[in-house]
Amino acid sequence: MACPFLKVLLVGVSFLGCLYPLVDFSFSGETREQKPNFVIILADDMGWGDLGANWAETKDTANLDKMAAEGMRFVDFHAAASTCSPSRAALLTGRLGLRNGVPHNFAVTSVGGLPLNETTLAEVLQRAGYVTGLIGKWHLGHHGSYHPNFRGFDYYFGIPYSHDMGCTDTPGYNHPPCPACPRGGRPSRNPEKDCHSDVALPLYENLSIVEQPVNLSGLTQKYAEKATQFIQRASASGRPFLLYVGLAHMHVPLSRTLPSAEPGGRRPYSAALREMDSLVGQIKDKVDLTAKNNTFLWFTGDNGPWAQKCELAGSVGPFTGSWQTRQGGSPAKQTTWEGGHRVPALAYWPSRVPVNVTSTALLSVLDIFPTVVALAGASLPQGRHFDGLDASEVLFGRAQAGHRVLFHPNSGAAGEDGALQTVRVERYKAFFITDGKCPDASPYITLSQRYGFSRLS
Repeated sequence: MACPFLKVLLVGVSFLGCLYPLVDFSFSGETREQKPNFVIILADDMGWGDLGANWAETKDTANLDKMAAEGMRFVDFHAAASTCSPSRAALLTGRLGLRNGVPHNFAVTSVGGLPLNETTLAEVLQRAGYVTGLIGKWHLGHHGSYHPNFRGFDYYFGIPYSHDMGCTDTPGYNHPPCPACPRGGRPSRNPEKDCHSDVALPLYENLSIVEQPVNLSGLTQKYAEKATQFIQRASASGRPFLLYVGLAHMHVPLSRTLPSAEPGGRRPYSAALREMDSLVGQIKDKVDLTAKNNTFLWFTGDNGPWAQKCELAGSVGPFTGSWQTRQGGSPAKQTTWEGGHRVPALAYWPSRVPVNVTSTALLSVLDIFPTVVALAGASLPQGRHFDGLDASEVLFGRAQAGHRVLFHPNSGAAGEDGALQTVRVERYKAFFITDGKCPDASPYITLSQRYGFSRLS
């Protein structure tokens, strides 16, 4: 079926224009070497076990594996929530959803977003003289003042929410959400259904919709081109820059939705994983060509894989958790089981971050904000409590410990969104269970005993 168009109006902002040349790359009086550049790449729904360097059975991430060999790999790194909007809000504020006001996902029909009294990482660096860009998924509000251009980003190119939240008319990409995975076998599918919703998916460049519905088959290359162009122009300007890339991968839709003939059924997922890896490789190559020794590149994920999508979902690795028949029917995304929030993470900065190092420090997406602010020589916003910590000492190989205590909030599987359900204390993780229901195992467990952490050392 054809997708109807829906143009989203942004009141009172059209005078700002929408073209790339309006971004001010002019020289600010400070040389690029005085402040480091930052590239933060956030994968969507990527499993801890998808990264080849994390002892994956399949090797679909050659560029990421190379980055791991050339930098630092974190094996105990966690998203701040087990679903999209809360995790992204935490990355950009350094604060849990209970503090920043984003405990759940935003919808296409949402009129709000990340509360306007929250200061984003982009706003802090913008005030410190950085030129800032966002390529890809935003999902923190797309109307009026919640748009990325009003949250600290000089340039924005991307889809304002998940790319399954609207129809695309792209052959091979439209498919219905699959039902919860059965304990055995595969779910039934309806390949005749065209659209997840009948709102045509918009692609923005700054404040203008430049394509609707989006052609998803060419989106990856568009993101690569826009990201590399931003890096090139910012590097040439002499100004320090922040580039935040919110990947569409590995969120569904991926490609063709019929079950694969390949054993394990991961052919479409593997192909999409390689496509994502190529995109990251193009961004890293541009950094290496233009500002290699002065750019800190951080790669991680927003939450674990969407296990209910079955063969179209990623791998949690050894972190299988327990089957939650009353709490999401999944060991991963949306749950507070380990596979829901333990995510791949890599740090790359030639001459600063040690090469080929595996860190077991307990760290979080929450730490990106205070770490980047500190490295930029900027100041944290006043009057705020931050849940993240400055991980610079770990990044530079001068320390091995991160958090002693780390909380994980409910993320849609059970209970009140954003309420704290689990706490990690060093080697231990405790689940707060109510209503007389308990997981299969004791709610107080030693992670090394349950998951065999000797594999991670």
